[in-house]
Parts: sequence; structure tokens; C-alpha cells
Amino acid sequence: MSITPLSKTKYMTVAVKGRVATVSFNRPKSMNAFTLDMFVEFHQLLKELRVTKSIHIIIFKGNGNAFSSGADIKSMSPDLDLETMMDLVSEIAVALYTLPKVTIAAIHGAAAGGGLSLALATDYTIAQTDSKIAMNFNGIGLIPDVGAHYFLLKKLGEAKAKQVIWNASVLSASEAFDIGMIDELADDLQGAVERQVEKWLASPIQPLIQSKQIFTEVNCEELIHILKLEKNGQIKMRQTSDHLEGIQAFIEKRKPIFKGE
Repeated sequence: MSITPLSKTKYMTVAVKGRVATVSFNRPKSMNAFTLDMFVEFHQLLKELRVTKSIHIIIFKGNGNAFSSGADIKSMSPDLDLETMMDLVSEIAVALYTLPKVTIAAIHGAAAGGGLSLALATDYTIAQTDSKIAMNFNGIGLIPDVGAHYFLLKKLGEAKAKQVIWNASVLSASEAFDIGMIDELADDLQGAVERQVEKWLASPIQPLIQSKQIFTEVNCEELIHILKLEKNGQIKMRQTSDHLEGIQAFIEKRKPIFKGE
């Protein structure tokens, strides 16, 4: 069956094959880091996917050498309206989590920061064995967002979630799998994705989607509450000296010196 485009996009490629859509983040030179414009485009695409009834399964992946390294720090203007930005990423988290489709994150290279949050918002995560998993907001004096607190809490429980957030360390795919962040490891990522898709396509998929919608209906209020807390917390953290030092150190490619301020 031929592959046809779903929507005209600038920062991602979208293709449909039968009942399956593949969304590929497409800023490979920047490790698929999200700019504000890319977030806007992704939000609009999720709206379109939601109402496309012929699509039952959606695969999210990255072009080039990474899934996504999160927000593009270098592209964020100092006069950025942070409140509007946080509202946008919160809406994306809800839209992705509640999609009336079955979703897969196919992770290779790096899935870090907000990019990892997006992966955790899908129904099933498959990571290539040599990929790197990092919830590394703390390294630049920030807290996780895009619903990461909610998704980590559900997957890991509070104690492990706090350690993952506080340590801001880079995990191997196997380490992430062992603690329950990732659902499947694969030497052959494409093959593993195809097998999972074929399994779902051979199933009566509407009951799968209906069960998902029951879970999201029950849990969405909690997700929205956590997103509000993330927004308020992130705005506060953006005003700290440690965050400014973290950003400067990132740009200068040196180790930051934090003072707890």
C-alpha cells in the first residue's frame, strides 16, 4: 500500500500507510529539539490526528540521530512569554495522552527533557538498545514539564520518580527498561515497531482504544492538575540564579556552578 502525506508540515514529516500514521520529528541537525514554532505545529497536528477516523495507530519517531533532545534552549528568546509557552506544552501533553488512537514512541539516540516527556505520554515505548534516556531538567536548574511528573509517577511510583528527576542522569536504554520507564528494548527498532503494529492491526482495535479512553477519562483531571503545578513551578525556576547559570554553562559547554539561589 502506498504511503501518502497527511498534512503539510515544516518541522516534522507525516505519512500514512493504511490505518497507521508515522510522525517523524524533523530537525535532525538539532537532535529534533523543539522550537516554539515546532510546538505550535505539533499541537495542530495532534488536533488533526484526533479527528482522522481512518487512523488507528500512530508512531512517533525522530529523523537523524535522535528521538528528541527536548526544547531547543538556544532558540528560546529572553523575552519569551513563558506563561503562554507553558500553556502550549501542557495542551500538547493532554492532547497526546488522550488521543483516541493507540500510540508508540520509537526511541533511538537520545530522548531527553521534554522529548522524553512526549515519549512517556504515548501508550507504548520501544527503545533501541543503544539509546540514551535522560530526564535532565535539573541540570539547567529547571523542573520537568510536559506532564513528566504525572507520567513518571504512574510508571515508577513517587520514590523512583524523585530519584530520576533529582539525579538528572543519563540512563542507558536497559537501565530505563529495568526500572519501568521503557516498555520494550530492541536491537532492531524498526522491526520491533512493525511487530507491535502488526499485532495491534490483527486485533479488534476499537476495544483497545475504548479501554484507553476509560483510563484517560479517569486520570486526565490529575494530569491537568500536575501540569498546572509544573507551569507555576517552572515559571518560578526560570527566575532563579541557578537556572541562569545552568543556561550559561550549557552554552559555554562547561560544568555549572550552582549556589541554591
